[in-house]
Amino acid sequence: MLTTRHGVRPLGAADLGAFLALVRQDPVVNVFVDYRATTTNLEPRWLGGEMWGRFDGGDLIAACHVGANLVPIQARPEDAAAFAERALTRGRTVSTIVGPQEAVRVFWNGVASSWGRPRDTRWEQPHLEIAGQPLVAPDRQVRRTTKADMGELYPACVAMYTEEVGVSPEQGGGAELYRARVAQLINRGWSFARFDGDRLVFKAEVACATAYAAQIQGVYVPPDRRGEGIATAGMAAVVDIVRREVAPVVSLYVNDWNTSARAAYERVGFRETARFATVMF
Repeated sequence: MLTTRHGVRPLGAADLGAFLALVRQDPVVNVFVDYRATTTNLEPRWLGGEMWGRFDGGDLIAACHVGANLVPIQARPEDAAAFAERALTRGRTVSTIVGPQEAVRVFWNGVASSWGRPRDTRWEQPHLEIAGQPLVAPDRQVRRTTKADMGELYPACVAMYTEEVGVSPEQGGGAELYRARVAQLINRGWSFARFDGDRLVFKAEVACATAYAAQIQGVYVPPDRRGEGIATAGMAAVVDIVRREVAPVVSLYVNDWNTSARAAYERVGFRETARFATVMF
């Protein structure tokens, strides 16, 4: 039964086929929610939240992931507004709103008066993709990490997260959970790094992946080693490995003001295909 006059209701396992058909209209932009759906079967206990769908005449036309992250999916402005109306009935439970720029903006405008002042807003985040060979030579010293690398890798992950997000992932007693996440990525073969001797000088991870695409996160070079081309060659290596062994298209999104990172990705061969936005609490 539809739960609002706008045709929005929570999705479940019975909706998985329709949901996957929706997200695969743009399988690269939607890689995160595609990954979440296929690994949880849209079961709320595994999602750690809900997936909402908006229907028109019985057809699923848009969706919204509501967990730690709230992500509008294939949402036109009217869809995002309908999801915002539903969200107002339950209060804010998410730490981040992220996704295609227009949908995020419309959703945020709908809930802003009730959800409180965000910690940060990032309205201009180019979404980048590469579907071919990197344009520069890969750094052959980049490799998958192992548990033996944790002593160097974990502090670099904390430093990257703190620099990028503005707060430490260890804040509020989160160190154990964050360390477990880093270990999980190692175990999946989704964590990559280059070391000079025993010191980590580059790292990046696959955040999520499907048969269609893999999304990169956590790209980091220590401040004293920046400007040497390490990130460019390192990302070329990550693209090379991931496209051969994980998924045919590699994507990421980056802050518009991060000109050095954007230049490195452009040299590798990434091209902008969409524009994201993020609201953080």
